[in-house]
Amino acid sequence: MVCEACDGPYARWVVGRGTALCVPCERVGAGRRSREPVLVGEVLGATADALGLASRPDPVVPGPWGGGGAVCRACGGRAAWHRTAGGRWILIQAGEWPVAAVPAGRRWRIAGDGTAVRLGAAAAPSDRCRVGHADVCPARPAPYDSPPLLALWHRNARRAAL
Repeated sequence: MVCEACDGPYARWVVGRGTALCVPCERVGAGRRSREPVLVGEVLGATADALGLASRPDPVVPGPWGGGGAVCRACGGRAAWHRTAGGRWILIQAGEWPVAAVPAGRRWRIAGDGTAVRLGAAAAPSDRCRVGHADVCPARPAPYDSPPLLALWHRNARRAAL
């Protein structure tokens, strides 16, 4: 058997970790806990909340290419509401940008059912993404960490001034 941590030979199955490890790799990880314990009450509470949300009748989720239009209360800019994978709602700015131009924590993709899904850092640079309106709303501080978002912020600020 091959060690899953270092690809070394002579690994053995470690039941507590659910993986095959060689003796040196098993010793290195023996002093550290791989994760914190979780209380059963927390798991049951979160499960009950999730089931409660799932049993409620959902409002119509706007499609990814239209509908669901809204106006930002802070700046008057136009955007669209989309439900996130976690069940919250987010105002998404119109238009798409290259993933490489948008910082990793601010990338969104709209799924076929209209759900907004946050893209991680592992997105392909050739992909395109959307941004949340809060990141480019002129009523909020300017996003100086990203030139493309700053340009969009300035465009929104000019429109809000009209």
